[in-house]
Amino acid sequence: MGERDVLRGLLRQSHHARPEDLPGMARWAARQLGADDMVLYLVDHEQRQLVPLPGPDVPPREPLTIEGTLAGRAFSMLRPVGGPVDDGVRLWLPLVNGLERMGVAEVIAAAAVPDSAVAAFEAVASLLTEMVITRSHYSDTIEQIRRQAPMRLAAEMLRAQLPPLTFSTGNMIISGILEPCYDVGGDAFDYAVNGDTAHLALFDAVGHGSGGGMRAVILASLALAAYRNARRSGFDLIETYHHIDNAVRDHDRRGLITGMLAELDQRTGRLRVISAGHPGGLVLRHGKVATILPTPTALPVTLGDRRPPVVVEETLEPGDDVLFYTDGIIEARSVDGTRFGTERLVDFTVRALADGLPPPETARRLVHAILAHQDNRLQDDATVLMIRFLERTTGSS
Repeated sequence: MGERDVLRGLLRQSHHARPEDLPGMARWAARQLGADDMVLYLVDHEQRQLVPLPGPDVPPREPLTIEGTLAGRAFSMLRPVGGPVDDGVRLWLPLVNGLERMGVAEVIAAAAVPDSAVAAFEAVASLLTEMVITRSHYSDTIEQIRRQAPMRLAAEMLRAQLPPLTFSTGNMIISGILEPCYDVGGDAFDYAVNGDTAHLALFDAVGHGSGGGMRAVILASLALAAYRNARRSGFDLIETYHHIDNAVRDHDRRGLITGMLAELDQRTGRLRVISAGHPGGLVLRHGKVATILPTPTALPVTLGDRRPPVVVEETLEPGDDVLFYTDGIIEARSVDGTRFGTERLVDFTVRALADGLPPPETARRLVHAILAHQDNRLQDDATVLMIRFLERTTGSS
């Protein structure tokens, strides 16, 4: 059976497929394409393990670490990776939706998969990834497999509101990550791409540990909702800042949120930023820091009526990376009290970019470096939002 017929067959099956049916559909597709079998793995929320998706007659498998495995290399580098094993060969394919990484597929074959056939398996993996994402909207199965620990209520509330971790337009890549996964303290991020304009926001609500983080999460949730409401109402950056400020102050006058609001015009590379008592962010160019964005340019949210915000502008060049982060990144302390600091952040990011890592992998490794610096005892949320500006759009949408 050819690639087109296999994809059509998967689409027909998908109309009534549950998450529990996906492993069987993957096995069927692999055999139609000449392989012996296929096993699906989902990435856990901490992005440390690849967990097999169980199903009837699926070969027994254990979770795999991302570090130090061929499966992990396929996941990290977003490309197929093959290798021999005792009973034949394995081809590992990333499960990606756009650039959103959901896991990997293990193709089991008696002999090496020809280069001419790899593209067919990639197409099947892409379609199966789409099904993983859509099925997770109306079933808990996918979510339960990806969880490796109980999730506290505050984290449950906040994570339900976050956008996909990674999105690409072809001209630009946006990638975010938030730790800890199962117990948050008030960090949140959001983005949307409307036509040629990318809208980005990062929030850090004060109140870690207060009521199990619930007050901070409620504040962050309110900021997210107000941000989206302003964005969808067509407000400019300054109007958006005031809209969020008024909404949060009306609910909790003593609440406090630092934040970053930004807009990127993909036609020109013009980046406009308001830093509301928040770290300003970094622009990296050709492996070096080109600009440290000024901060603060506005007071934290709920204090916005005391001083008008200022918008700073920076023109990005194709290939530039922009790194926004919360203070949990640079203020992370080791056991002996050493701060992670801006210099270490810059050094790590520059080395990651020199290694040619995709933005989502750079963000993943950065947050894990923060955790390792603190001996895996996170004292505050650590959140990163990265933008890679690839090229200018040639026309207006």
